[in-house]
Amino acid sequence: MYAEMALRSEGMQILINKLGRVEAERFISLIIREPFDYTEWQRNLFNDMSVKELSNLAMKEYKNK
Repeated sequence: MYAEMALRSEGMQILINKLGRVEAERFISLIIREPFDYTEWQRNLFNDMSVKELSNLAMKEYKNK
């Protein structure tokens, strides 16, 4: 139970840090309000990118962390 609470808290803090408080709340309300299939979304997320573009994006993200 504590692990779930910590995960929710950390996830919300990440959203706030990245999007700002208002947009983070807006994002959460969109997810709750609309049917959302994460697996399907993830499957189609990078369809319009080549493997090289995706690799470059991944390397950039890795270097930024």
